Amino acid sequence: MLTFVAFLTALALLIAVHEYGHYRMAVACGVKVLRFSIGFGKTLWRWQPKGSPTEFVIGMLPFGGYVRMLDGREAPVEDGEKHLAFDTKPLRARAAIVAAGPAANLLLAILLYSIVNWTGTQLPASVLASPEPDSLAAKAGLVGGERVLSVAAEDGDWAEVDSFEALRWTLSRSVLEEQDVRLRVSGGGGSGGSEGQEVLLRLRGLASRDVDAELLRQIGLNGPFTLALIGDVISGQAAERAGLQKGDLVQQVGSTRIIDGQQLRRIVRNSLQDGKGVAAEWTVVRAGRPLTLTVQPEARDEGNGRVARIGAMVGAAPELVTVRYGLLDGFWRGAHRTWEVSSLTLSMIGKMLIGQASLKNLSGPVTVADYAGKSASLGLTQYLLFLALISVSLGVLNLLPLPILDGGHLMYYLWEGVTRRPVSELWMARLQRVGVAVLALMTTVALYNDIARLFD
Repeated sequence: MLTFVAFLTALALLIAVHEYGHYRMAVACGVKVLRFSIGFGKTLWRWQPKGSPTEFVIGMLPFGGYVRMLDGREAPVEDGEKHLAFDTKPLRARAAIVAAGPAANLLLAILLYSIVNWTGTQLPASVLASPEPDSLAAKAGLVGGERVLSVAAEDGDWAEVDSFEALRWTLSRSVLEEQDVRLRVSGGGGSGGSEGQEVLLRLRGLASRDVDAELLRQIGLNGPFTLALIGDVISGQAAERAGLQKGDLVQQVGSTRIIDGQQLRRIVRNSLQDGKGVAAEWTVVRAGRPLTLTVQPEARDEGNGRVARIGAMVGAAPELVTVRYGLLDGFWRGAHRTWEVSSLTLSMIGKMLIGQASLKNLSGPVTVADYAGKSASLGLTQYLLFLALISVSLGVLNLLPLPILDGGHLMYYLWEGVTRRPVSELWMARLQRVGVAVLALMTTVALYNDIARLFD
């Protein structure tokens, strides 16, 4: 139920903002707006303010909306109202009306990001978990426990890192832009380490077409640092039989010193030989005293393979930091994040078109609804961040030069501005068919990806 409500709320808000952008600009340009509709199909609610020419409508099907303006191309216009028709307005006014919808979505994203920056949010600290042995981070000398102080892409300026999420965002962006990344870190391996050590992550040419968990595994920075604490223990399973208790801090498994929870989970998962769990001596600290226990994980079939489990939660919650900014700084960062997400979205679309990124990165309504529910369950801040991300995506996608989108109409106006004549009705009809075909193909791929993710 939460997923449905969160998804419907997101749709209604983002569509309303988009169409309101068109509506307000049309009114400002002196165009008569006949109908402002959120949704299609059977009318559920209708309202027309006294003295206003505009009818406000909510339709049964919430997947879209529209603003219907007085237009001589759609129906005859009385001589006394021709100056109020959309098609009689100057080119700059028509272009402004069309561009106002995507612009409204981008402005909403700036506002949402700014609200999150102003109110503050708790995020995992930029302390690194132990990397996979074959990852780029491991090859660069990172072992886990390092705190990332700042980051720089290629020869760019150093930027302070305030959370693990900020670091992960920079890494994802740098992969898509095919740039190496430099990190300044302190500590490591729980030993304190040196201050301000510089590490180079060679992300250029990373062999991944998907921005997903596998990409982060290749980099080796797929999670924040967590203590190797034992959490809830399931009755009758391997952890309880071995004598492990909630709150035990694992320091060593066999001859391997344990740095963090991620490393311990990886060791447990791979504790297999001939399809059976392999016993090992675990050194744990309980109530301040060291204790040695023999733990034999149980083998289980999961997904496409066989893994070992101990029947207990492994790893504590990560260290959290509160990230909050002042009025101007928060707004500037909100605008900057909107710009970054927009450029990253365009870059991803371009890479998908030329085959450098997988079409699996396209998501449809099922995935969006799932993320809406998950973000709402995590609290208002995460839901606002989700809304901001989707609002940017909606704004950018509508600016693509596809004939049935706002960007397509802007291309028509660009042609008209250059040639001093509008696109002919014949060519407009042809381009409309192409636009519908392309959009239908994108929708089909996105829905296929949605269904495929359900069965992963």
